Amino acid sequence: MPLTISLPRIQIAPGSHLSIPDISWTDFTSLLEDLGENRHSRLAYYQGLLEIMSPLALHEKPNRLIADIVKAILECQGRDWEDFGSTTLKRPPIAGVEPDTCFYIQNAALMRPSQNLDLSQCPPPDLAIECDLTSQTVIQAYAAIQVPEVWIYAKDHLKIYLYSDQGYTDSQSSQIFPDLPIITLIPQSIAQGVSHFRRWTAETAIPQQPLG
Repeated sequence: MPLTISLPRIQIAPGSHLSIPDISWTDFTSLLEDLGENRHSRLAYYQGLLEIMSPLALHEKPNRLIADIVKAILECQGRDWEDFGSTTLKRPPIAGVEPDTCFYIQNAALMRPSQNLDLSQCPPPDLAIECDLTSQTVIQAYAAIQVPEVWIYAKDHLKIYLYSDQGYTDSQSSQIFPDLPIITLIPQSIAQGVSHFRRWTAETAIPQQPLG
Protein backbone atom coordinates (compact mmCIF):
# COMPACT_ATOMS: atom_id res chain seq x y z
CA MET A 1 0.00 0.00 0.00
CA PRO A 2 1.51 3.41 -0.94
CA LEU A 3 2.33 5.83 1.85
CA THR A 4 0.33 9.06 1.76
CA ILE A 5 1.68 12.17 3.49
CA SER A 6 -0.07 15.52 3.71
CA LEU A 7 2.08 18.08 1.87
CA PRO A 8 1.72 20.81 4.54
CA ARG A 9 3.42 18.42 6.99
CA ILE A 10 6.55 18.05 4.84
CA GLN A 11 9.53 19.95 6.26
CA ILE A 12 12.13 21.19 3.78
CA ALA A 13 15.57 22.27 4.96
CA PRO A 14 16.50 25.91 4.26
CA GLY A 15 18.27 26.25 0.92
CA SER A 16 16.65 23.14 -0.58
CA HIS A 17 13.65 22.37 -2.74
CA LEU A 18 11.30 19.51 -3.46
CA SER A 19 9.79 18.64 -6.86
CA ILE A 20 6.54 16.67 -7.01
CA PRO A 21 5.10 15.57 -10.39
CA ASP A 22 1.51 14.81 -11.38
CA ILE A 23 -0.11 17.49 -9.22
CA SER A 24 -3.41 18.88 -10.48
CA TRP A 25 -4.23 22.58 -10.55
CA THR A 26 -6.93 21.96 -7.95
CA ASP A 27 -4.38 20.30 -5.65
CA PHE A 28 -2.01 23.24 -6.12
CA THR A 29 -4.62 25.85 -5.22
CA SER A 30 -5.79 23.76 -2.25
CA LEU A 31 -2.20 23.54 -1.01
CA LEU A 32 -1.85 27.33 -1.22
CA GLU A 33 -4.93 27.68 0.98
CA ASP A 34 -3.75 25.03 3.45
CA LEU A 35 -0.31 26.57 3.83
CA GLY A 36 -1.56 30.14 4.13
CA GLU A 37 0.53 33.26 3.65
CA ASN A 38 2.58 33.24 6.87
CA ARG A 39 5.25 30.78 5.80
CA HIS A 40 8.85 30.72 4.73
CA SER A 41 8.47 28.27 1.84
CA ARG A 42 7.54 29.34 -1.69
CA LEU A 43 5.70 27.40 -4.37
CA ALA A 44 5.92 27.18 -8.14
CA TYR A 45 3.67 25.17 -10.45
CA TYR A 46 3.92 24.45 -14.15
CA GLN A 47 1.85 21.89 -16.07
CA GLY A 48 1.51 19.38 -13.26
CA LEU A 49 4.93 19.81 -11.67
CA LEU A 50 4.92 21.34 -8.20
CA GLU A 51 8.09 22.75 -6.70
CA ILE A 52 8.38 23.71 -3.03
CA MET A 53 11.38 25.89 -2.15
CA SER A 54 12.74 26.90 1.24
CA PRO A 55 15.10 29.89 0.89
CA LEU A 56 18.03 30.48 3.19
CA ALA A 57 17.75 33.34 5.68
CA LEU A 58 20.51 35.20 3.78
CA HIS A 59 18.20 35.19 0.77
CA GLU A 60 16.12 38.06 2.19
CA LYS A 61 18.86 40.71 2.31
CA PRO A 62 19.55 40.96 -1.47
CA ASN A 63 15.83 40.63 -2.17
CA ARG A 64 14.99 43.65 0.00
CA LEU A 65 17.93 45.67 -1.28
CA ILE A 66 17.06 45.10 -4.95
CA ALA A 67 13.45 46.11 -4.28
CA ASP A 68 14.66 49.26 -2.48
CA ILE A 69 16.93 50.16 -5.40
CA VAL A 70 14.07 49.74 -7.89
CA LYS A 71 11.85 52.01 -5.81
CA ALA A 72 14.59 54.63 -5.42
CA ILE A 73 15.22 54.77 -9.17
CA LEU A 74 11.50 55.03 -9.92
CA GLU A 75 11.21 57.88 -7.42
CA CYS A 76 14.15 59.70 -9.01
CA GLN A 77 12.50 59.29 -12.41
CA GLY A 78 9.16 60.52 -11.11
CA ARG A 79 7.43 57.29 -12.12
CA ASP A 80 4.54 55.53 -10.44
CA TRP A 81 4.68 51.97 -9.14
CA GLU A 82 2.89 49.40 -7.03
CA ASP A 83 4.87 46.77 -5.12
CA PHE A 84 2.89 43.51 -4.99
CA GLY A 85 5.60 41.66 -3.06
CA SER A 86 5.37 37.86 -3.22
CA THR A 87 1.72 37.76 -4.28
CA THR A 88 0.95 34.45 -6.01
CA LEU A 89 0.70 34.89 -9.78
CA LYS A 90 -1.66 32.37 -11.40
CA ARG A 91 -2.52 31.35 -14.94
CA PRO A 92 -5.07 28.53 -14.46
CA PRO A 93 -4.71 25.69 -15.06
CA ILE A 94 -1.14 25.93 -16.33
CA ALA A 95 1.09 27.91 -14.01
CA GLY A 96 1.46 29.55 -10.63
CA VAL A 97 4.47 31.22 -9.04
CA GLU A 98 5.35 33.30 -5.98
CA PRO A 99 8.06 35.88 -6.80
CA ASP A 100 10.38 37.31 -4.19
CA THR A 101 9.05 40.70 -5.26
CA CYS A 102 7.05 41.99 -8.21
CA PHE A 103 6.20 45.46 -9.44
CA TYR A 104 3.52 47.09 -11.50
CA ILE A 105 4.93 50.19 -13.16
CA GLN A 106 3.22 50.86 -16.47
CA ASN A 107 -0.09 49.68 -15.00
CA ALA A 108 0.47 50.97 -11.46
CA ALA A 109 -2.56 53.26 -11.40
CA LEU A 110 -4.78 50.50 -12.79
CA MET A 111 -3.66 48.01 -10.14
CA ARG A 112 -3.60 50.29 -7.10
CA PRO A 113 -7.20 49.60 -5.98
CA SER A 114 -6.90 45.84 -6.63
CA GLN A 115 -7.41 43.58 -3.62
CA ASN A 116 -7.27 40.30 -5.53
CA LEU A 117 -4.72 39.76 -8.31
CA ASP A 118 -6.71 38.02 -11.05
CA LEU A 119 -4.57 37.73 -14.19
CA SER A 120 -7.60 36.78 -16.26
CA GLN A 121 -8.87 40.31 -15.65
CA CYS A 122 -5.63 42.31 -15.42
CA PRO A 123 -2.11 42.34 -16.92
CA PRO A 124 0.82 40.57 -15.27
CA PRO A 125 3.37 42.60 -13.29
CA ASP A 126 5.94 44.50 -15.34
CA LEU A 127 8.86 43.18 -13.29
CA ALA A 128 9.46 40.09 -11.16
CA ILE A 129 12.58 39.69 -9.02
CA GLU A 130 14.08 36.40 -7.87
CA CYS A 131 17.14 35.68 -5.73
CA ASP A 132 19.21 32.47 -5.65
CA LEU A 133 16.89 30.84 -8.19
CA THR A 134 17.93 27.55 -9.79
CA SER A 135 14.46 26.28 -10.73
CA GLN A 136 13.49 25.88 -14.37
CA THR A 137 9.90 25.40 -13.23
CA VAL A 138 9.78 29.00 -12.01
CA ILE A 139 11.02 30.35 -15.36
CA GLN A 140 8.48 28.23 -17.24
CA ALA A 141 5.73 29.54 -14.97
CA TYR A 142 6.75 33.15 -15.59
CA ALA A 143 6.73 32.50 -19.34
CA ALA A 144 3.21 31.05 -19.16
CA ILE A 145 2.09 34.10 -17.16
CA GLN A 146 3.95 36.38 -19.63
CA VAL A 147 5.72 38.62 -17.13
CA PRO A 148 7.56 41.09 -19.41
CA GLU A 149 10.81 41.26 -17.41
CA VAL A 150 12.36 38.95 -14.82
CA TRP A 151 15.53 39.65 -12.83
CA ILE A 152 17.39 36.74 -11.26
CA TYR A 153 20.17 37.51 -8.80
CA ALA A 154 22.40 34.58 -7.86
CA LYS A 155 26.08 34.05 -7.03
CA ASP A 156 26.83 37.79 -7.11
CA HIS A 157 25.47 38.20 -10.65
CA LEU A 158 22.26 39.58 -12.09
CA LYS A 159 20.56 38.12 -15.15
CA ILE A 160 17.82 39.99 -16.97
CA TYR A 161 15.24 38.01 -18.94
CA LEU A 162 12.91 39.71 -21.41
CA TYR A 163 9.72 38.01 -22.60
CA SER A 164 8.59 37.65 -26.21
CA ASP A 165 6.32 35.24 -28.06
CA GLN A 166 9.30 32.87 -28.27
CA GLY A 167 9.80 32.90 -24.49
CA TYR A 168 12.55 34.54 -22.45
CA THR A 169 15.84 35.80 -23.83
CA ASP A 170 18.88 36.79 -21.78
CA SER A 171 19.55 40.54 -22.04
CA GLN A 172 22.36 42.85 -20.99
CA SER A 173 19.93 45.73 -20.44
CA SER A 174 16.54 46.33 -18.85
CA GLN A 175 13.49 47.44 -20.81
CA ILE A 176 12.22 49.21 -17.70
CA PHE A 177 15.49 51.10 -17.11
CA PRO A 178 17.06 51.09 -20.60
CA ASP A 179 19.58 53.88 -19.92
CA LEU A 180 20.89 52.53 -16.61
CA PRO A 181 23.60 49.87 -16.02
CA ILE A 182 21.24 47.66 -14.02
CA ILE A 183 23.14 44.45 -14.71
CA THR A 184 26.26 45.81 -12.95
CA LEU A 185 24.65 48.31 -10.57
CA ILE A 186 22.63 45.69 -8.67
CA PRO A 187 25.52 43.28 -7.89
CA GLN A 188 27.85 46.15 -6.95
CA SER A 189 25.27 47.68 -4.62
CA ILE A 190 24.61 44.32 -2.92
CA ALA A 191 28.33 43.59 -2.54
CA GLN A 192 29.22 47.05 -1.19
CA GLY A 193 25.99 47.85 0.60
CA VAL A 194 23.45 50.61 0.23
CA SER A 195 26.22 53.24 0.56
CA HIS A 196 27.43 52.29 -2.94
CA PHE A 197 24.00 52.98 -4.41
CA ARG A 198 23.76 56.28 -2.57
CA ARG A 199 27.14 57.36 -3.93
CA TRP A 200 26.14 56.27 -7.40
CA THR A 201 22.90 58.27 -7.33
CA ALA A 202 24.75 61.32 -5.97
CA GLU A 203 27.21 61.16 -8.86
CA THR A 204 24.78 60.16 -11.64
CA ALA A 205 22.01 62.04 -13.37
CA ILE A 206 19.32 59.37 -13.62
CA PRO A 207 17.51 59.73 -16.96
CA GLN A 208 13.89 60.82 -16.69
CA GLN A 209 12.40 58.17 -18.96
CA PRO A 210 8.91 56.87 -18.17
CA LEU A 211 7.97 53.36 -19.24
CA GLY A 212 5.91 53.06 -22.38
